Amino acid sequence: MPYEIRTTRRVEFAETDKAGIVHFSNFFRYMEEAEHAFLRSIGSSVVTRSNDIELSWPRVSAAFDFRSPAFFEDVLDVHVWVARKGEKSVEYRVAISREGTPLARGRLTSVCCICHPDHRMQSVPIPKEVSEKIEVAPYGDEPACWAAAAGEAS
Repeated sequence: MPYEIRTTRRVEFAETDKAGIVHFSNFFRYMEEAEHAFLRSIGSSVVTRSNDIELSWPRVSAAFDFRSPAFFEDVLDVHVWVARKGEKSVEYRVAISREGTPLARGRLTSVCCICHPDHRMQSVPIPKEVSEKIEVAPYGDEPACWAAAAGEAS
């Protein structure tokens, strides 16, 4: 679907702390990897170049709420979906779980920008050919399956 992607990844030893628990900062990497996979799935990328113009998607907001730890060798399910699409930005939500057990929920907002040679960034409308391929997920902020898996009322 053009509004979500599900990926899996195995936790590497280098991603864990002395207690063998995945360091919280790695969850942001997992979210970013899935966001990149989503953009590739619609024929785009986090950085594209066309007619000497470089477009990118810098993050303006990112956060996580954690419920349960992940450990070395765990296989994580990473589900990213589009919660909102604006003229210049996309807001994603992410649910990371292990064998159906919710571990973390996150959110990420990226803005479509031109990257100028002097490293200045300028927000611009999402190109039509990209915007047309991005849909908002029918469940918006939170799919019912996440709430059910977490034992919460929806």
